[in-house]
Amino acid sequence: MRAAVQVQTPCGKFGLARANRNCALRTDSTSFRLIARLSRKTNRSQVRHWAVKTAMFTSLSDFGAHLHSRLAAFGDTGSCDSFDDSGFDRLSRSLFRLQFEANPAYRAWSESRGITPETLSSWKQIPLVPTAAFKELDLSCLESGAASRCFHSSGTTGHTPSRHWHCTESLAVYEESAAQWFAPHLLKEADADGDLGSRESDGRWPILSLTPPSEAVSHSSLAHMIATTIQRFGSRDSLFVGALNSNGDWVVDTDRLLFALRRSLCGNRPLILMGTAFNFVHFLDLAEQRNLRYRLAVGSRLMETGGYKGRSRELSPGLLHSELSRRLGLAPSHIVTEYGMCELSSQAYSHAAGASPERHFHFPPWTRIQVLSPETGKEVEDGGIGTLAVIDLANVWSVLGVQTGDLAVRQGDGFQLMGRISQSEPRGCSLMTA
Repeated sequence: MRAAVQVQTPCGKFGLARANRNCALRTDSTSFRLIARLSRKTNRSQVRHWAVKTAMFTSLSDFGAHLHSRLAAFGDTGSCDSFDDSGFDRLSRSLFRLQFEANPAYRAWSESRGITPETLSSWKQIPLVPTAAFKELDLSCLESGAASRCFHSSGTTGHTPSRHWHCTESLAVYEESAAQWFAPHLLKEADADGDLGSRESDGRWPILSLTPPSEAVSHSSLAHMIATTIQRFGSRDSLFVGALNSNGDWVVDTDRLLFALRRSLCGNRPLILMGTAFNFVHFLDLAEQRNLRYRLAVGSRLMETGGYKGRSRELSPGLLHSELSRRLGLAPSHIVTEYGMCELSSQAYSHAAGASPERHFHFPPWTRIQVLSPETGKEVEDGGIGTLAVIDLANVWSVLGVQTGDLAVRQGDGFQLMGRISQSEPRGCSLMTA
């Protein structure tokens, strides 16, 4: 059974938790609306420019271009030098200053917690915004009309979704971040020592996604991430076998799915299967009904995104993976779990294909995580349980500090998921699956 923690903290001015700067917050929509009204009192043109002369970057576009180049360099060399502790601290504090200037809601939120660019001395002090705030506030640095895409959370019916606005530059950073962390986990092979080696090919894989295509679900960050990986790494026969039914639910075109699997088998070509956990439950149900079993080509791998809440059939991760391994002929080490959300521009993975599947997630080097005690707001010791918070440099045009509604066990610089905090809204792309 998944652990549940009820988070209740004393509220002060603006309805914000005052017991500790980083304590877990009650998702009180009235509090967020008060912050929104406060933030609208100050026009963007009236914002003070903090330490511009000594700043590393003078605009978000400047920062975004620099980060994009560093992400591309990471893909070319695998070097994390730009994101070592001192480099990450400088970049995160520079980005906070720029967001403080350009994002009225985030500025009001930060000021209410006593944090400004002048008082910030470490990335660990960056104000964290609960994912629930993305439902009530436009936490965007973009000017009106500048957004070209908005990703929504897939919460339960009747709930207001979170919104994360993107422009062309923002999407370019999002896509580079997604591609550069996807590659070492799904495209390469981990040997017995955990070292990654390149697969001997042209670098293109047949990628089979059980989700609808991005153009059919333009508000889905998952679909956009998968579309990015197919465009960047997929072979010509890559395809989406998901669609929308008349109710707007995600469904799988089983005929196309089975045809693609048989084609891979006949050609003895390794492929990458991608989809939500509930997508794969549908496949397992179909396989059970038709008594189907496959043995995919050696080197094939699978990426699932987890999540079941709000649906009738749920399998534990261990059982889901063992059944997929049995029905598809995949080694458990080649079934990789992805963790992401619409409020973040970076994703975490459980392990690299071929490595031991311990389900300890790691975000990329251009992020940092904290696991915070709901009672004290302080970071827990290794092995401790708390709420997961993420500082994501790829969130250039929104807010870089996000407090999730997920419980996690701290595992060094990684984490193990334990489930949702009590009273947190169930969410995840699997909720879109019929």
